[in-house]
Amino acid sequence: MSLNRRHLMALTAASALASPAAAASDPLARVIVVNALGGLNDPNHPETPRPAMSPRILADAHASGTSAVNVTIGYVAGPMEPFQHSVAECAQWDRLIRDHDKDLLKVLTAADIARAKREKKIGVILGFQNAAMMGDDASRVDIFADLGVRIVQLTYNLRNQLGDGSIVPKGRGLTPFGREVVERLNANRLMVDLSHSGRQICLDAARASKQPISINHTGCRALTDLPRNKTDEELRLVAERGGFVGIYFMPFLNLSGHARAVDVVAHIEHALKVCGEDHVGIGTDGGTTPIDDLELYKVALRKEHEDRKAKGIAAPGERADTHPFVDDLRGPDQFRKLYRLLAERGHKPARIEKILGGNFVRYAQEVWGA
Repeated sequence: MSLNRRHLMALTAASALASPAAAASDPLARVIVVNALGGLNDPNHPETPRPAMSPRILADAHASGTSAVNVTIGYVAGPMEPFQHSVAECAQWDRLIRDHDKDLLKVLTAADIARAKREKKIGVILGFQNAAMMGDDASRVDIFADLGVRIVQLTYNLRNQLGDGSIVPKGRGLTPFGREVVERLNANRLMVDLSHSGRQICLDAARASKQPISINHTGCRALTDLPRNKTDEELRLVAERGGFVGIYFMPFLNLSGHARAVDVVAHIEHALKVCGEDHVGIGTDGGTTPIDDLELYKVALRKEHEDRKAKGIAAPGERADTHPFVDDLRGPDQFRKLYRLLAERGHKPARIEKILGGNFVRYAQEVWGA
């Protein structure tokens, strides 16, 4: 579906900010870059009890060329009460954005992404990676919509009241309650995200939703047969209904568990063949501040992996020695490097710009409005 005139003008205005000289030296100077699932965090330090922002996190995000990023907030897994925890984190992120309003901008509409680019800020999209906080009351969607959440992933890896995640054998499809939640998400114009979902619930949601749905961070099962990757059937249906597919920078792109930039490019190119160039983007599942000492990080990684195994949320393809990122596509230069790699493969600038952010903006306009 085509962008309307007002939205095209907003994108043009953002692109016109950079001079031709700047664009020549920096391929992202004129490009809106949207990470459909990422982060604003520093993996070199332990997570704080409340969301926090450091000068380095902000500097790396700015240096990366990121225009907007979907940050995961709220309940994903663990012993906390899902609804209370999710409401609290909505408030905490609002405070964080207010405290850093020179750098951050809360994204509620597609136009806010262009505004973030224009004002040289990082657009923050609040998203959930599990809809367990809905309890047994679909009207809770209204509460989270009013709090500014814009993306709701229906399941994480396990089963919840909406359906089954990607690592549940022979997973259920969308439950009756799940259909109620999807209907409510549509009514509030929130994105319905099927990352981490099982195959059947993804197909069911794509058909049940009156608006296009997304798979914001995934890989292609046809290339790497792991549960966290999506089948061509799922990818094609989401695209046929006007949705969006983001390819991640994760170990699941290679059976070795050590994905490289070449794997990211291969999965993007396969998704382009299946979905078409208007429906594919990136959702790295990571931030732009890199690990400084990979050897030291291995110790923390082993502990994190054991914790995920204990919770039952570790997916096939995760091991104690797999990095939850692509080693040669990390840090502030990751999107520029991807641009160059795609260009070397013969992809034209217009297509690369769609992949890096244009396709997500088109999808956001369809769901959220301009």
